[in-house]
Amino acid sequence: MCEAEESPSAGAMSRPPRVAMLGGTFDPVHLGHLRSAVELRMQLGLDRVHMIPAHVPPHRAAPGVSSAERLAMLRAGIGDTPGLYADDRELRRKGPSYSADTLQSLREEYGREARLSMVVGHDAFLKLADWHDPEALFAQAHVVVIARPDHTAPLPPALQELIAGREVQSPEALFETPQGRLMQLALPSRLAVSATAIRRWLGRGESVRYLLPEAVLSHIARGGLYRDA
Repeated sequence: MCEAEESPSAGAMSRPPRVAMLGGTFDPVHLGHLRSAVELRMQLGLDRVHMIPAHVPPHRAAPGVSSAERLAMLRAGIGDTPGLYADDRELRRKGPSYSADTLQSLREEYGREARLSMVVGHDAFLKLADWHDPEALFAQAHVVVIARPDHTAPLPPALQELIAGREVQSPEALFETPQGRLMQLALPSRLAVSATAIRRWLGRGESVRYLLPEAVLSHIARGGLYRDA
């Protein structure tokens, strides 16, 4: 795990830890991912954000770049950013990388009073009721949705049933309990960076400068990654 240590504030020491899980393939990790993690930490007052690469993604085809390479790029991208952690726990687990299992692992690590959140994008949120054991997600954690203010389509009926009575409007209300609530959060920057487009441009030999941290660009160049994307 790559992590930047910092001394907790007096306020953080007097309350249960606030921890978020931000999963994904990170194929490759880009500035949109990293800026979102930083803004999540600021807006929710989080102590740690675990950025966790999926080893065997259950909802999409396997990435063309290995889990180990994606973790290495994530570590390079995070560098010494305070409070962000490149977490390899899904790489150490066999079978599909189910979020319910990952949240259970984090809950066991941080204890029953920790304020644990799973962060998902709006598109993933719309499919949440179809995930493996969706009720277990709320049994272990809160769900924080990166909101899309321009999206007004009604939620699928199964999702409406899953989240009924769970939604709150503020971090204070969210963290009144250790788990079980839902909040939609609009981030200030909302960087529209696409990993799919980055892979395509890299495959064509085109520039992706200013979309990826320099350390990630260097790692990709050294390993010759995505040349056939």
